[in-house]
Amino acid sequence: MTRFLDKFRVNPPGNVPLNSPQDVNVIAPSVRHEWGIEDLTLDGIVLLDHQLVVVDANPRALGFLHTSLSVISGYSLWDVVSQETASQHEEAAKQALVDSDQYVFVVHESFENSWVEYTLRRCAAGYIANLREAGPAQKYQRLLEDSKRYNQLIFEANPNVMWVFDRTSLQIFAVNQAAIRFYGIARKTFMTLGMDALFPEGEGAELLHSLHTGKEGQSEMRLCRQKKMDGKAVLVELAWSQVKWNGHEAVLVSLADISDRHMADTVLKKSNAELQQTLLAQQAELKNARHDLLTFTQAVSTDLQDSLHVAQGFAARLAEKYSPVLDDQGLHYVRRIQASISQLARLVDDLRTLAQLPLRSGTLEMVDLVPVCRSLFADLRKIDPDRDVTIEMDSSLMLVGNRGLLTTALFCLLDNAWKFTAKKSEAWIKVGLLPGKLPGEMILLVADNGAGFDPVYSGNLFTAFQRLHSSADFTGNGLGLAIVKRVAQLHGGTVWAESPEQMGASFSMSLPQAQPVVS
Repeated sequence: MTRFLDKFRVNPPGNVPLNSPQDVNVIAPSVRHEWGIEDLTLDGIVLLDHQLVVVDANPRALGFLHTSLSVISGYSLWDVVSQETASQHEEAAKQALVDSDQYVFVVHESFENSWVEYTLRRCAAGYIANLREAGPAQKYQRLLEDSKRYNQLIFEANPNVMWVFDRTSLQIFAVNQAAIRFYGIARKTFMTLGMDALFPEGEGAELLHSLHTGKEGQSEMRLCRQKKMDGKAVLVELAWSQVKWNGHEAVLVSLADISDRHMADTVLKKSNAELQQTLLAQQAELKNARHDLLTFTQAVSTDLQDSLHVAQGFAARLAEKYSPVLDDQGLHYVRRIQASISQLARLVDDLRTLAQLPLRSGTLEMVDLVPVCRSLFADLRKIDPDRDVTIEMDSSLMLVGNRGLLTTALFCLLDNAWKFTAKKSEAWIKVGLLPGKLPGEMILLVADNGAGFDPVYSGNLFTAFQRLHSSADFTGNGLGLAIVKRVAQLHGGTVWAESPEQMGASFSMSLPQAQPVVS
């Protein structure tokens, strides 16, 4: 015991040994008042320097710590206790010892299933740590205090702006460091303010009204403004909850500065509005351009058709009236003129059809393509009655689509197949309907055993005016498959073609909504 008193610079009178509670009476009264008689005899005592490094310890303390002095001497108290204890109390003790002369906490010793109370006291030489067994009531009281202290640490260290005010007086009595930085108000000044001082004039009334209707623990959140020290009002997202705070009926307020986000949202909304206006203007411009194009196309096609009709009439009159006096070469020229006029007339029709397709895309309906196919094949046979072509089609070709557009696309596909099977002695054309990969999707397929095409150039097939065969071999203007592609697009689908080893060809058109989906 004398060794301890020497370290604390306390000299007992004479050479009286200090081995009992009575012996402690020889210690200076000021020291007895600071430590207490029990502290010097019944407690475990650890002497710490100003950095809480262990300098000395009595046997009772070493028993509590389950160690020896040689092991812990020179180490921080927080290295001596368990890691869990250090993580829970090191920062709290550091903060508490700044404002007061002692810090008390309770630790559960799992080795002996006991509870030990630690009391850290400031003294001239550094600190004294008193260790004693904690009774049940004391244990729970200390645990409660530890919990409150831990909650206070969480509150103080929380990165969100937080403050607490009394529900009755509206006086602010707790504020964390984040709030001090956000508002630019010192902590002492904060404690003199009422909650309404943080709201622009009149804007705190809504929160106060909610306090009278809300319940404890109930949380609310809304957008509002907060007033900083410099008078600047900032838009925040504010949440509050009625709580018990150190025995007070209180309100815990937490907020996040969303002024930058609000500004970004405002800029985004403005940009979206401007973009919407631009899109509307462009749509109107596009609509006008389409109308002008359609008007031009109709006018040109009408004029061309009239001129072609006149030219065809003169060619027919020439062949009829002057064929007896024309030689073979002259008749050949007349036939070439008539064929060219017919081809040009077909081109004008196809161009007009391609231009008018968007205007013809109306409502979707259930369409049976079987009678449509029969009618189209009948028309083809009338044009070329000597052809021997086998026609195969599914018994049912029911799908949902635009009847006019599908009829146009099917005509182009069948006309294409009819044309490219012209040199086959045993030609065949097949029409079928297959399920697609997506729910409700159907694939309209037209296949033939005609000339086929080189797969390398399959990407050009559906481009306007692109031809993969010589006009001397097969007539055409290169618009038929472009029309098919446009019809597919107007239905939200796509087109593709295949020609295995150039042995015929198959053309597919996907129709995403061709089959009602049963949910």
